[in-house]
Parts: sequence; C-alpha cells; structure tokens
Amino acid sequence: MKRLNILMLIMFFATTIGSAFAQSDAVAKSILAGVSKKYKSYSVVKADFSYTLKNPQANINETQSGTLFVKSSQNKYKVKVGGQELISNGQVQWTYLKNDNEVQISEIDNSSDALNPAKIFTMYEKGFKYVYLGDTKLNGRVYQNIELAPLQTRSFSKIKLRVDKVNKQISNIVVNDKNGNVYTYSIKSFTPNVNVSDATFTFDPKAHAGVDIVDLR
Repeated sequence: MKRLNILMLIMFFATTIGSAFAQSDAVAKSILAGVSKKYKSYSVVKADFSYTLKNPQANINETQSGTLFVKSSQNKYKVKVGGQELISNGQVQWTYLKNDNEVQISEIDNSSDALNPAKIFTMYEKGFKYVYLGDTKLNGRVYQNIELAPLQTRSFSKIKLRVDKVNKQISNIVVNDKNGNVYTYSIKSFTPNVNVSDATFTFDPKAHAGVDIVDLR
C-alpha cells in the first residue's frame, strides 16, 4: 500500500470548516446525531476494518486490513494498516514505515480542518451537507444509508455512509475522489471501552531496533 492511501483514510476521518448539520436532510441529521451521541459515550474504541482502493481506468484493485484505536476525548489514536502505523498522544504524531524502519515525527495540527483520525466517527458534524438515501437489509440487519457532500472544495467529491440501525454504528464508508478513485472502508468489528494503556498512543524507539528517526517539528 502506498503511503498516500493511509493519508486518504486520515483525510476522510478529518473535520472540515463549516456549520454543523448545515443544509442537511432532517432524517440524516437525526441518524448521525444518534451515532455521535453513542460514540462520545465511550472511552477508547477499537475498530478492525478492511480497506479497498479501486480505479478501473488505472487498473487498480487493492485490499488491505487494518486496526484503529481512538481515545477521542484526548485526540489520541493509533492506526495500523499494511506496513504503516500512525500514532498520536494528542500533541505529536509518529508515522512509522515498517519496511523502511523509519519513523517521522510531526506536531499535531489542531486547526478546524486538520487531518485527524481521532475524529473518525464525528467528522461529518461540520463542513458537510447530507441526504438520507433509505434503508437496506443485509444478512438480517437493517442499515441506514447517507450520502455526504463537502460544503467547500475538497479532494473528494462524495462520501456514502452505511449505519447499523440498531447499534447506531457506522459499518461501511465509500469515498469517491476527483481522480476516479473509490476508497471503501468496511468496519469488521467495533469494540467500545477497550482497556489499553496510554503507551498504545506513543511510539517507543527502543522497541524498534535501529529505527531511523526523522524529526519534522
């Protein structure tokens, strides 16, 4: 997986500038408000997901699996997908490239349009308009479908969310960008209130012998 692909994941999880729930359909607003309320009641969540990138014109069809830990109240996160890890303690981000045995250190951008995986399940609260597309039934479960469009120019053109109606959890995300790429993220498992130490959200160079440290701060 190219490094750009994991950055697209972060971009999708980001918040953007705009008014909360602006120009949005009332049903979609109610569904997403329910998702946000439930998510914010958790301490640390763990999500296992699959990631697919497709671009028929470029003959691209890639699939990877990953794991995400988020402590949203403190903007802490850890994303592991392919040979890459993004880790943050809320102030610093470490980008670890396993194949290169290199870690890049950068400051966290706390601006309103910053790219931040800690916003994974609440990114739609600002900067989007959205429309309820109806329900679908898959494997005995009912899902609510919502399409989002950014209020300002972004690298993607639209996003579709599939929300589990009973659990009020996002189960599937499809992002269409302006280059013809389609990114699909399917949540395979979602575990709330997992018990992990704060060490999960820091990078320990001693545990990675010979790692090349690139400090970009």
